[in-house]
Amino acid sequence: MRATDVEQVRTVHLFEDMDQGHFADLIAAAYLQRFPAQMSLIVEHEKPDFLHVVFEGGVELYSHHGRRETTIAVCRPFTTFILAAVVRDLPYLASGRTIEPSQILMLPAEAVRSAFDRDGAFARAIVRELSASFRGVMKELKSHKLRTSAERLANWILANDQRSGGSGRFTLPYDKRTLAARLGMTPENLSRNLALLGRYGVTVRHRDVMIRDAAALVDFARPTPSIDESDY
Repeated sequence: MRATDVEQVRTVHLFEDMDQGHFADLIAAAYLQRFPAQMSLIVEHEKPDFLHVVFEGGVELYSHHGRRETTIAVCRPFTTFILAAVVRDLPYLASGRTIEPSQILMLPAEAVRSAFDRDGAFARAIVRELSASFRGVMKELKSHKLRTSAERLANWILANDQRSGGSGRFTLPYDKRTLAARLGMTPENLSRNLALLGRYGVTVRHRDVMIRDAAALVDFARPTPSIDESDY
């Protein structure tokens, strides 16, 4: 890995407080690689060889059951996937693939576990990352159990508008098939829900989203901090 890449890795929240010697040992066998879109990175049921950190692009975590497939999450910089499997040396509970050209840091799983045991700052950073992931899963579970699919979509649109600057205009970060699976609905249900949200000021053309009446959309979505507020 180039010296400039090592410096960039050092700034990521997981590694910034590590002892320099422990960090050097961890990064010695690491790779920072670029992958094309739709490249498989991890496979459900297999045990991890690496801890992956998204540096650029995005990674879709997904799972199959019979003929059905669903998107679990979409990981963006600078998040890990799937950290719990690496820490406990257990099989992955989901598969992962790039959704666009991406740059991924790959750290050998055994080196990660060794650093976890030896470096208190790194161990605390991992615990914080796992805590945030747990809270994220809890919020997703609440959203799916307490909201209709249209309400989930409305809150997702509000959240992504805020992440894009709150202008009332943003571009879908991935295709509508992935969005539908991410929100737990079929593509047909997504189309119907987008049409429904037109009554509340939402217009979607291709991947461009416009919110013409934010107040009406908020009244319909009823966002709540215990589901929608980010912990990152």
